[in-house]
Amino acid sequence: MSKNILVINSGSSSIKFQLFDITSKEVIIKGIAEEIGSPIARITIKYDGQSTTEKIPGADFETAMRRIFDELDERGLKSTIKAVGHRVVNGGEKIKDSVIIDDQVMAAIEAATVYAPLHNPAQIAGIRAITKIMPNLPQVAVFDTAFHQTMPPRAYRYTVPTEWYEKYGVRRYGAHGTSYRFVARAAAKMLGIPLKKSAFIIAHLGNGISVAAVLNGQSVDTSMGFTPLEGVVMGTRSGSVDPAIVPFMMKKLDKSADEILSILNKESGLLGLSGLSSDQRELETAAAEGDENAALALDILTYSIAKHIAAMMVALPRVDALILTGGAGERGIEFRENIIKHLAVFDYKLDPELNKKMREEEGIISPDGAPTVVVIRTNEELMIAEDTARLNALSELRR
Repeated sequence: MSKNILVINSGSSSIKFQLFDITSKEVIIKGIAEEIGSPIARITIKYDGQSTTEKIPGADFETAMRRIFDELDERGLKSTIKAVGHRVVNGGEKIKDSVIIDDQVMAAIEAATVYAPLHNPAQIAGIRAITKIMPNLPQVAVFDTAFHQTMPPRAYRYTVPTEWYEKYGVRRYGAHGTSYRFVARAAAKMLGIPLKKSAFIIAHLGNGISVAAVLNGQSVDTSMGFTPLEGVVMGTRSGSVDPAIVPFMMKKLDKSADEILSILNKESGLLGLSGLSSDQRELETAAAEGDENAALALDILTYSIAKHIAAMMVALPRVDALILTGGAGERGIEFRENIIKHLAVFDYKLDPELNKKMREEEGIISPDGAPTVVVIRTNEELMIAEDTARLNALSELRR
């Protein structure tokens, strides 16, 4: 009997998918439906060493999901799916692990939408679409926030009236938890440190960015907060700003709080600073050509990351390794150099040759005698697939 697991990552206008052979951990087929709902909607499939793209103009979420399943069916793979795992950004405070999706779990995901308004609605849409397409297929939710439920109150509570927390759930939830789980496990194995006796600072450096302190395999603090807006400067997100800026700019621009929050989420960060792009690679090119705003945006970004790395140190009794992951963390040679130079006060430094080597590889990039800096290639999708297979197997045993 096939044990293939389909992993779905639904965004506001995209659906990424990967089908795993859970025994070998290999990806059988993957792809993305993007620009959903627009005239340029399209689906790209990567299978058997080839990539194909097809237009699906105007496709809504359900139509795009059906097209993905049609593609799987055409290759004889639809019938091999044992279960589906979904990345869900926020599950609120009560969900502390991955769970099989039922009505109660769906209600919790919907209730947590207020904490992840840009993410949870798309993930709910993805779950509902598969429920319509294959109603008997087990589905599992793997939450970014679940990993951070081990944080102590001193890390997750805000200094606001207690009633705000008790009645309205105003607290730090964090994000990128699935990535942190995978990376902490991989780093412990690489460094020969038992996970249960490890102390890592992990920086997840993609378009969304966060930093976490992970002690003995558990989160004890992280930079993202009530929503994924808080913390480090990001591609289009401002990161942490003085909350008084919101009412100040509401008056100056004659806009509502929601409109200002939209600007902070979608028009700020690297894009807002540079006025050019949210893409670090484009900004690096522009900076090299003399664009001062692009150069400033990158400087603020690396400084912001280093500052949050330093802040995470107080959550740990020691630091066994600083781990860089995510797209930019895994491939950004100069980017990593610029982060580490801000940590010189802690004696962090890089070996230039090792740093250059770790563009397509993973491993230690610090010289002997210096605090350990490691590049690890994250694999959130595999983590989701493993959780989904485990929970589905347990469910089958109980039947």
